[in-house]
Amino acid sequence: MKLESNAAIQIQKPIEKVFEGIVNPDIMTKYFISESSGWLETGKELIWKFPEFEEKFPITEVKVENNKSISFVWDPETVVLITLKSLPDNTTLVRVNETGKVLTEDNLKWALENSGGWANFLACMKAYLEYGIQLRKGAFDYLRKDKYS
Repeated sequence: MKLESNAAIQIQKPIEKVFEGIVNPDIMTKYFISESSGWLETGKELIWKFPEFEEKFPITEVKVENNKSISFVWDPETVVLITLKSLPDNTTLVRVNETGKVLTEDNLKWALENSGGWANFLACMKAYLEYGIQLRKGAFDYLRKDKYS
């Protein structure tokens, strides 16, 4: 049995704007990551950095279908799939699925934490794309070892 982490949200923007908000690092750094080595594009390998962690995260096996889906690997055991669906009112349904880990106690904890993490990603993206609000800014500073250890 493979575990899954899932989250979904509806964003009050057309699919093209939401898609660009995910693949364009200039936008993504406003609500999710602090640095990216480039755009999410099929076949490209990237490095992401988060403001609250010193580590850098390699993003590999990127596959992008314009205005439909983005998938990538950042944990060798899992694949992240972000799908977009245009709704009749010109809004966009965004779903995130991360799957691949086998069922163990540690991996069950991972699935629960990542479901919350992806829900946070979606809420931050919604706030930024709809209202220009940066929800993530300072939200996880307590995790920074250099500030609070």
